Formats: sequence, structure tokens, C-alpha cells
Amino acid sequence: MFFESERSNFFRPLAGKSRELVVSCLRALYERLHGPSADYSQNVTRDSLRELLSPVIQNHSSEFEMDSSSEPDELIFEGNDTAQQAGVLIRALLRDGWLETFGDRAGLVTAYRFTRAGKLFSEALWSLDKLRNRSRQRNVRSCRNSLDATLRNRDAHDLLDAYDYAEKVISDLSEGVDYFQELVRRLMSEASQTPWDEFMEFLDKFEKNFKKQLTADNVERHRQAIRDVLNRLRGIEEESYRAIESQLSDVASWASKERGGDSTYHWLLDRIEDMVEVACNTKNPELIKAMNIYMRRATSIVQQALMLRSGQTRHAYSQAIGKVAELTGESQTRYLERIGQAIASAEVRLLDPASFKLRTASQRRKALTITAQPKVTRESRLAAAIHRAEAGAFALSNDDVLSSLRGELRLRARPFRLSTLTIQTATDVLQAMQAVEAIRNAKEQNIKATKLTTRLWTEHYTGSDYQIEFTNEPDKSDS
Repeated sequence: MFFESERSNFFRPLAGKSRELVVSCLRALYERLHGPSADYSQNVTRDSLRELLSPVIQNHSSEFEMDSSSEPDELIFEGNDTAQQAGVLIRALLRDGWLETFGDRAGLVTAYRFTRAGKLFSEALWSLDKLRNRSRQRNVRSCRNSLDATLRNRDAHDLLDAYDYAEKVISDLSEGVDYFQELVRRLMSEASQTPWDEFMEFLDKFEKNFKKQLTADNVERHRQAIRDVLNRLRGIEEESYRAIESQLSDVASWASKERGGDSTYHWLLDRIEDMVEVACNTKNPELIKAMNIYMRRATSIVQQALMLRSGQTRHAYSQAIGKVAELTGESQTRYLERIGQAIASAEVRLLDPASFKLRTASQRRKALTITAQPKVTRESRLAAAIHRAEAGAFALSNDDVLSSLRGELRLRARPFRLSTLTIQTATDVLQAMQAVEAIRNAKEQNIKATKLTTRLWTEHYTGSDYQIEFTNEPDKSDS
């Protein structure tokens, strides 16, 4: 039983009004004993423990002065001496089973450490405080790599590692779902305030953690590979299977109590596959859904805040105009004078509506380099007219080309080849080159062009020869 002997009042330090101080001290002590920067070369003596807890108590001294509640507290701090208050706290943690003493043979002094229960609960409190800065766990890839190692080395320890990583896959996804649900709850409870800080914190965490979790470490991406490895592990040779089963009976005796069949090996493989399937089918969609809900609600609140902020100035002008309309006489004059003094520093400039014209990109670039409007001279007008004439000199419409071809067919009264057309002018050359295109784009399909195997050779161009003919003879009245 947990609540026995020295642990009968284990949670008493966390039940009084000084619980925040106790939690802060436990976190600081866990950081010193078991944190990433822990110094394992020296044990914690009473003096060093008092020096460690004194700054934490000093930071909470203002809370003691402001707290006037009548809530009972087992920890009684008298005076403002932080060393004395640290001694009271150390005695309480020793009495209730959080700390224990042991003999330091190297220094011949009494040292302090967590009890087993104290370490477990202190680690939980420390992890809650470090949750924001917790690094991303690549448990999906670790599970896959451990299964590959099991297939390669035939070692039971690799299989147990894969089982642990598969459990952590679900816990990572569940932690993400809880994180977004907590953000949504906090967002709705504080909807009156725009959550800029939390939203920026989420974007930072998404870039560091969730981006990889949804792409490179996505459980869906590694799902089929894990299935294939599990199927290959189920079909290993009998000798390797018996060796791994024998190892599991020694290193995983707990599995023999939980399994449903006779084989611990196959039970572990089935459990790994089940956990991966649950992560893919249930937890991963829940994470995406929770993230989507938070994004929608945060976006709507941010958009509303932006709309309200941008509309405040417009509403102010509307209210001022309505107020002026309600007032009369001297009161209206005085109100307008106050408005005039408030907006005296404003500068209003009006643009000529005639200056707004649509221009091409080249015209906009030219406008940036021109400072004065050029004067139109006779020479420039003549040059523009010549440019237009040159551009339109060799432009033939398809209708004109079709009319010429129809006239040629009526004149000859039989189909003809494109190579037999008379070419004397530049217009004749352009009509011959454009004939096939005009026929294919014609609205009335009463004339067709059939490609021949022979080639067309002229002084001006070469190409495939075509036979031009009517699909059905038009009426004589057709012109």
C-alpha cells in the first residue's frame, strides 16, 4: 500500500497554502540531482541544500506578505530569515517521505537525496514545468529502427525497445491533442483579449516540433514499413525464434503475465502492430482535428480583433458627424472647435480622378523616367503613322485569304495544289503561307486542305504541299 509508514502523510506539504513554494523547491532540487546539468560528482549536504532552496524561498517571500487567507498550513515560517525557512521546509520533506538521508563515505557527512516516491512525483512536477521546452521525440522512426535491428541481430532487447517506442508514439500524439485542447480552452476563456503571445508561441512550437511530426516523423509515412518488418519477423527461422523467446522469458517476465497466448514474442509483435494502427487510425486524426479547431478559432478571434481595430477610426468619424448633427448653435460651434484642435495636425490631400488610368507595364516603367510630358511634333506623328503602316502592311485576315481561295477554285472549277498558285507579289506569298491556317480556322467548313507527300519549293519559302478543294460545291450565288 502507498499510504503506509513514512508515506502516510506524503502529500501534506502540497496541501497547504505554501504548496507553490514547495513545488518550486522540489523542481529546483530535482534539477540539481537528476536534471540535464546535474553534478553527480558531489552529494547534496544540508548546507548545500539550504543554499539551493534559499533563493527559491526568497522569490516567494512577497507571496507570504500578501497572502492573508485563513487557509491552514502545516509549514509555519516565522521571521524573514530564508536559511531558517529552508530548514523548516527540509524537515517537513524529511518527515513526510519526500527526502531521505544517507552517509557520504567520501566526505564523512550526511547527504540528502529523494526517496523513490519523492523522485517519481518530483520528476512529474519538473516535467510539467519543462513541457514547453521539451524536445521532439522521434519515436516512430525509433520503433522502425529497433524492429530492423531485431530482424538483423535477432536480439530480444531490440524488440523490447521497439515496444517501448510504440507506446511512446501514442503518448506523443495524445500529448499533442491535450496541448491543443488546452489552447482552445484558454482561448475561449480569454476571448476578450487577443491571444497574440500564445499564437506566436504556437507558431514557434509548430515550426520546431509539429512540422516534423506531421512530415518526416508522420506515423502514416512509416506505417507500411513497420508492417513489412513485423511480417518478416513473424516468419523467421525456428532456431532464431526460440532463442529470442528464451531471452524474453528472462528480460521481460512481465510480458508473460500480460500476454494472451503461449508466445511472448508473437504477443509483442501483435501489440506493436496494434499500437501503430491505433496511432494511425485514431490518435493522428485526433491531433490534426484538434490543431484545425485551434487554428480556426484563433484565426477568427485575430480577424475580429483586426477588424475592430481598423474600424475604430471610421466609427469615430461617424460618431463625430452624428454628434454635430444633434447639436445646434453655440454648442455645435464649440464641439467643432474641439474637433478642429484635435485634427489640426492632420494633412489632407485630394487626388484628381482624371489621373487614374490603366497603363501597361512598359508605360509604367517609362512613366518613372519621364519628368515632363513630351510635346507631340509633326515628325513624331509621321513616324507613328509609318510604324502603323508597316505593321499592317503584311497583316492579312483569314477571311480575305479564304475569299481569294474560293475565287481561285471557282475560276479553275477543280481542286488545285498550293504549289500551282501564282506568286508575283508579297501579298501572294503571305496568302500562300497562310492558306492552310485560314482553312482550318474557318467558321464554314466548305473548303478543305489535304496534305500531300510532295514538297512545295518556291523562291521565298519551302514547305509541305496541300491540295485545296471544296467539300461540297457552293451555290453560284455564293460570293
